[in-house]
Amino acid sequence: MIEGLVTGTLIGHAEERQGKHDSAFVLVKVKAQSGEGESLIVNVIAFAAEARVALLALDEGDTVAVSGALTPKVWTDKQGNTRPALDLVASQVLSVYHVDRKRAVTGGNSPP
Repeated sequence: MIEGLVTGTLIGHAEERQGKHDSAFVLVKVKAQSGEGESLIVNVIAFAAEARVALLALDEGDTVAVSGALTPKVWTDKQGNTRPALDLVASQVLSVYHVDRKRAVTGGNSPP
């Protein structure tokens, strides 16, 4: 298993679903920039309650950082070109909203 941290922007809105045994999960796509300047789509699924709530609070275009188990994939577009993709099972989610909330609680920036 690869543990990864991915930052990017939300594509669309997070979607909440129910599993076979009534277990809730959230699906979302994150657009991340690769080192070569190309974008990469990360398919994110969150089972953890905190991660689900955090993703559902975000809107399309919001910046987000997600961490968890990462699986590299390859897909083929309509023109027949192979493209990289990533699947990530999110265990932690961080957004600017979380940072703002922490700063409000601590009374400003955290000490270095």
